[in-house]
Amino acid sequence: MKLKLSGAATMLICACTAHAQSSVTLYGVLDGGLLYQSTSAASFAPTAKNLGHTWQLKDGGIYASLWGLKGSEDIGGGYKINFKLQGSFTSTNGKPGLSDTPGTTALFNQFATIGASGPFGTIDAGRQIIPMIYAMADTDVRSAQYFGSILTAWLGLNQAAGWPGTSTNAPIGALYDSNALVYNSPKFHGASFALEYAPGGVPGQIQGGTRESAVLRYSNYGLNLAAVYYNGHDTNPYPGNYPAAPAVPATGQANNRLYYFGAMYTISGFSMSASYGVGKNPARSSTYDFEMISGGLGYQFNPVFRITSGYYYLKDRNHSANHSSEIAVGAEYNLSAATRAYAQVGYVDNKGTMNQTIVYGAPVAPGVSTTAAMVGIRHAF
Repeated sequence: MKLKLSGAATMLICACTAHAQSSVTLYGVLDGGLLYQSTSAASFAPTAKNLGHTWQLKDGGIYASLWGLKGSEDIGGGYKINFKLQGSFTSTNGKPGLSDTPGTTALFNQFATIGASGPFGTIDAGRQIIPMIYAMADTDVRSAQYFGSILTAWLGLNQAAGWPGTSTNAPIGALYDSNALVYNSPKFHGASFALEYAPGGVPGQIQGGTRESAVLRYSNYGLNLAAVYYNGHDTNPYPGNYPAAPAVPATGQANNRLYYFGAMYTISGFSMSASYGVGKNPARSSTYDFEMISGGLGYQFNPVFRITSGYYYLKDRNHSANHSSEIAVGAEYNLSAATRAYAQVGYVDNKGTMNQTIVYGAPVAPGVSTTAAMVGIRHAF
């Protein structure tokens, strides 16, 4: 259920003296279930040990639990001013989601944007989920879910590159970017594009901490195609003893790059997907240089029930002994328009130093294979 607030009520609630919004929506999702994992680790550290099997109540079997506010004001001529505030939280303990700063959380860690839309498309400014992730979700039968998908494979690249999982500032690509300007074009015969630029705000260093990306997408006749380019400057996996360690100064050096190409085709209820990606540090390619390959197959039995599966392969192009294969299968049933039940199972075979996970936020030790199964429920309001 979505709560619509009048402009006057919203102005009072927000203690705001600006013009009233024409509409404001309060919304959210709760997603949680029971997870079994045959091996586990305390962190994503390259020295993490296998702690054995685990049973736990886990948040985010499909996507994160979240809540938010969004609003739009019609200013005439087909143009609107829009805002969005959205944050994830852990439903098992109520803690808000991670920010860019290691070890800290943020209330609106997913979206904090203001922007405009019209015949020209949309432009949004602030922290947001970047276009790269939507393109990956559109070309993955598993829809970039939190359990066994192109998302967890991409996170596997970041873990192999030294991402400790204590912040959203990852070394390969990005799920969120702060201080970002994102433009999304209108569709033209199914084709569209998105451009992102995030200035770093580093005095005396115009490229310090900047991010830029470009996405081309096509969606028509059951076919989804996507091409992604992402480039970041001064993206650093923070040291394990942060904040005791001194901060790494911005140099403007490009050290975070991802290329991704994906496709998905749906016909008569069947969906098939495939993708290829490369993530690397262009400043020091010997540090990390990884390949990511995926394939998926799914079937929509009827409007309320579907089964999806995916295969995800990661390879360290500098060290052939480091590679990882993952397979996941899931079933989803819509109990109502707002509530979905799901069950899923996955297996990952990690070799060398790879520590690809099946479930976002459930670490496994490097070089250790894991089986995971989860049943849960997702409810939107």
